[in-house]
Amino acid sequence: MKQSSTRDLFAYWTRQKGSRPAPARGDIDPAAIRHALGDIFILAADFTEEQRFRLAGTRVCALFDRELKGEAFAPLWAEASRTDFKMMLTEVISEQTGFVAGVTGRNAGGETTELELLLLPLARQGLARVRAIGAMVALERPFWLGAKPLTALTLGTVRHLNAETGQPEVRKLAPPPAKFSVRRGFMVYQGGRADRPKAG
Repeated sequence: MKQSSTRDLFAYWTRQKGSRPAPARGDIDPAAIRHALGDIFILAADFTEEQRFRLAGTRVCALFDRELKGEAFAPLWAEASRTDFKMMLTEVISEQTGFVAGVTGRNAGGETTELELLLLPLARQGLARVRAIGAMVALERPFWLGAKPLTALTLGTVRHLNAETGQPEVRKLAPPPAKFSVRRGFMVYQGGRADRPKAG
């Protein structure tokens, strides 16, 4: 991780989770990472399976020159990267693993800037729909950033984060599992309990 905000968020997330796969939203105290808050966002599935910004820091919003709260994250990605991004996000949420990735942001005029993206899972707690916390930071801030909003993100190198060592590891993204599979007359929902299909 190249940016202080991503390093600090990962270190704090690691401390808060302890021996668990991931901390819960209630374990995250914004005051403890206040110096990085401008680069941090939280994703939630509010009454939909699509992950939307529950909140986004001022510097994240400035990249797109608008308030992102309530917007879906996936449409910010260029079509060529959208499937890979969705696979990465699926692994963060379902496999409780973190990723750091290089991202290229492009504005409407074709100018680009390089970003660092960190995505980390948050444990489900009761009916809470918050699923992930992350940071998105520009490696450098070109003169036009803020005046010309980013219109598309392109995913570059993606590295899995080893929560025990804190070291990034290259890992191939896997397609999300089929929503349903049938096994010996039982219908299984994404690794959940098996329910026998109703007759007819």
